[in-house]
Amino acid sequence: MTNGERPVSSDAPPDARVCVVATRPATFERCREGFYPAPASYGRTSEPFECMAFYRTAPVSTVTHVARVVDRVDQRRGEPGPLSERDWTATIDPFVDTDAVVVFELGVLERLASPIENDMGGLRGAWYCTVGDLDDARVLSDLTADDGSS
Repeated sequence: MTNGERPVSSDAPPDARVCVVATRPATFERCREGFYPAPASYGRTSEPFECMAFYRTAPVSTVTHVARVVDRVDQRRGEPGPLSERDWTATIDPFVDTDAVVVFELGVLERLASPIENDMGGLRGAWYCTVGDLDDARVLSDLTADDGSS
């Protein structure tokens, strides 16, 4: 980047831990609205990290955005919280039978200056890296050397 400009989250330090997750279109739309839901049974819900990066399965098959995690909210189906019943139906029910989620409330969703292209079979689960790793990566395999996947 020129003029000292960073391609990723200018307010996050290069060593900030990032959870990289795959999102289908319905889930990515919730990220645009400021939240990412995950079943409470998923390991990522208890992992420490400051940012989330989003691999979009469609229409691009690319990591395109990153956001700071500003809060984590436990929610049970039918109880008040960030997820509406429509959100449960679109983002949780197609994948797992659960009544408990952790909703990651997100800061500003920032587009990566250089999206990270899929040179593998896509991304499953959650991968972990740093903001600096996202800055340097050009393809998914650049994030796999020490990704701490779970």
